[in-house]
Amino acid sequence: MDTRESQTPEEELQHLKEVSQPEDYEHPEPDETQPEAREPSRGLPWVLPLVIVLAVAAVGFMLMTGVGD
Repeated sequence: MDTRESQTPEEELQHLKEVSQPEDYEHPEPDETQPEAREPSRGLPWVLPLVIVLAVAAVGFMLMTGVGD
């Protein structure tokens, strides 16, 4: 069963005009005015390489000592 509301041609045209409007740069999105949105992310860019290095070191240690046997 189709539950969509039918739109008149005028309503459809108005909707298309609203959707195709260019972005309003004078009134930015609220998140762009927040200080944390303007700062570069300093999160955890070092964690993944650290985890990879530790995993490789652990596997290498296990192979060298024969723990996996």
